[in-house]
Amino acid sequence: MEKAESIWMDGRLVAWDDAKVHVLTHTLHYGLGAFEGIRCYLCDDGRSAVFRLGEHVRRLAQSMHILGLESPYSERQISDACVETVRANKLKECYIRPLLYLAEGEMGLAATTNPVRLSVAAWPWGSYLGQEGLTNGIRVRTSSFQRFHINTLMTKAKAVGHYVNSILASLEARSGGYDESLMLDVDGYAAEGCGENLFIVRDGVVKTPPIATVLEGITRATAIRLLEDAGHEVVEERFTRDDIYIADEAFFTGTAAEITPIQSLDDRRIGGKGPGPVTKRIQEEYFAVTKGSRPEFAEWLTYI
Repeated sequence: MEKAESIWMDGRLVAWDDAKVHVLTHTLHYGLGAFEGIRCYLCDDGRSAVFRLGEHVRRLAQSMHILGLESPYSERQISDACVETVRANKLKECYIRPLLYLAEGEMGLAATTNPVRLSVAAWPWGSYLGQEGLTNGIRVRTSSFQRFHINTLMTKAKAVGHYVNSILASLEARSGGYDESLMLDVDGYAAEGCGENLFIVRDGVVKTPPIATVLEGITRATAIRLLEDAGHEVVEERFTRDDIYIADEAFFTGTAAEITPIQSLDDRRIGGKGPGPVTKRIQEEYFAVTKGSRPEFAEWLTYI
């Protein structure tokens, strides 16, 4: 990770190496907290803009509500903290990580008196699955780990502890020489990647799993809007991993992964060589929007 100069912590900027918490911080032990991943892009006009900041901060607030936690900061204050952090670090492009967590105090599963704290970090970070993967696609394997049931861990919360499931699946894939895992739901249908939403294209129809068992991705919503504007039919329905094997195209979406083509699943090539035409187009449209070249989507950009 490339360090920035400072991190925003509870209302003030502190030096990167001084942004510390107590070892008995509750979230560190039990995973009860919520976070977001947000990107700031250098636009074609030379300005920098945070993409869909309002939607990300709203989802963060909703995650806290689902977890039964109350944030001491309003959505406006969190948005302002994100912008302040990027400005203070003089970053043109970066990844932004706001984190609401339970501080030290009570220990035990039902702690109720610990204060909720907020940190916001920002640092330069390229595509999560690599530039090569962004250009030519990635190799994916079906994980032995399932996405959790909707009443085991609630899927609409981007909660800290939820990501143990994703980490196990990601490590499994990478130890086998793959770039990422495909996770199935408890009924055996394709759900999502370790940290990405999933799309396939077959016979001109674009499909993506319904949001019942997956995180309601903001890049997912962006991709659906751009696909529909381009005249593609987008269907939200369950499908199987062998539906992916015989798809014409497949791709992942996510703030970190952006629009990443899937080259193969379980060593079965998907479609022809290289990303397909729908994937290429949506990727081009996505970067045009994030870089401010589509004025009709200007409301999605918060300029620094």
